[in-house]
Amino acid sequence: MSIQAPPTLLELAGRSLLMDNQQAILALEDLPIELFPPLFMEAFTRGHTEVLKEMVQAWPFTCLPLGALMKEPHLGMLQVALEGLDMLLAQRDRPRRWRLQVLDLRNAHQNFWRMWTGNMADACSSEAKNKNQTLKLPTMVAKEPLKVFIDVCLTEGPLDEFQTHLYLWVKQRRDVLHLCCKKLTFFAKPNCHTRKFLKILDLNAVQKVEVHCSWKLSTLAVVAPFLGHMRNLRTLLLSHIRGSASTSSEKKERLIAQFTSQCLRMDCLQKFYANAVFFLEGHLDQVLRHLKNPLKTLSITNCQLSDSDWHYLSQYPNTSQLKLLDLRGVELTTFSPEPLRILLEKVAATLKTLDLEDCEITDSQLQALLPALSCCSQLKTFSFFGNHISMPVMRELLCRTARLSLLGLELYPAPLESYDAHGAIHLGRFSQLCAELTAIVRDVRESKLLVFSTTPCPQCGHQLLYNLGLGRCSCPAPA
Repeated sequence: MSIQAPPTLLELAGRSLLMDNQQAILALEDLPIELFPPLFMEAFTRGHTEVLKEMVQAWPFTCLPLGALMKEPHLGMLQVALEGLDMLLAQRDRPRRWRLQVLDLRNAHQNFWRMWTGNMADACSSEAKNKNQTLKLPTMVAKEPLKVFIDVCLTEGPLDEFQTHLYLWVKQRRDVLHLCCKKLTFFAKPNCHTRKFLKILDLNAVQKVEVHCSWKLSTLAVVAPFLGHMRNLRTLLLSHIRGSASTSSEKKERLIAQFTSQCLRMDCLQKFYANAVFFLEGHLDQVLRHLKNPLKTLSITNCQLSDSDWHYLSQYPNTSQLKLLDLRGVELTTFSPEPLRILLEKVAATLKTLDLEDCEITDSQLQALLPALSCCSQLKTFSFFGNHISMPVMRELLCRTARLSLLGLELYPAPLESYDAHGAIHLGRFSQLCAELTAIVRDVRESKLLVFSTTPCPQCGHQLLYNLGLGRCSCPAPA
């Protein structure tokens, strides 16, 4: 049986004050600011809605992180906060201690509610104060628009009750507040409801957009104008953008242009992810060439690329400072390794993560890349699963990567000699060869996580992993 901690004196004082709502409201005028957060939490927990409305108006900090107190979107508490804001906005003269600029409905700023131990800082605006210092609250001269921050996940069907209430409330007050969203996630094709919601967002506040569903190219073209207005967009993730066999080549090019033309306006983009995006083939330069800032992340996975795309990657000036390069599932067998070698040389001083998993890289291609790979001194993660490399070339590879002192996660394929003539794994040989390769690294430095993997078994789909516990397939295999 657990023993519950007794309430603190501060909690007891808050409960005592809240026994009389009217008295609690009158006390807000002279309440020390360090008591606002604990009293607000007490009123929130015990459902003192009238006190909460008044506390929203008198809140002496720049940000009220209400979302951190709600385990999930709560319509009732949203209504309380919005009614308090309405009362605040209706006042000709703002309260003496008024400082509120942001109502944050995201599940963020958890530390704000935990950190109060006496004289406190404004956790939301990171204005740290010394304990001996008096917190001075400047007078707000101009009535700045209030900002309401949310994370938006758009799914199928109409908006949920929480989103609908917020949408209607914001729509009627767009001249005095902004609805802001830093992260916008799509889990379905946008419909009339979600497009209306996008129209009331302050698109300049959006910093991250993720598409985690299958879209037609025409759908991306519809959303593209919204992307073009996100002038502070830092991260764009597109996934499973597909074409239609019935779409003419002229219409396809027009739809692609509707998206790529908006890339001209993405002045702040630093991270670009494209997974199974069919239209990249032959159009990669149109997507990337007009970006103004150097990319930190370039992830092109499970996509087809053309020769021109491949050569463009090495020439593109804004890839010279990459920290992450991910080309998983891009088949490179028929491509010259020269563009990738040039690119690795360019990013050798900054690259921390390199993923070349399932690229079908051959012995000769890898040997051409080894000198450049050896120069990537900042590399911490290297994934090379799924490539078909012989034991002699694997030895060369491990001799090079063993000298990369920061490398902490290394994922390599089983050497080709681990398989028999029919492509079945020979367990004993696999173990022996991997032990030899592991020793190459450990003779030079300590390896944190070094793993070798076989290709999936054609019968059961399982893979064998060396250095994470050597297991067997669920189907018969040679000893």
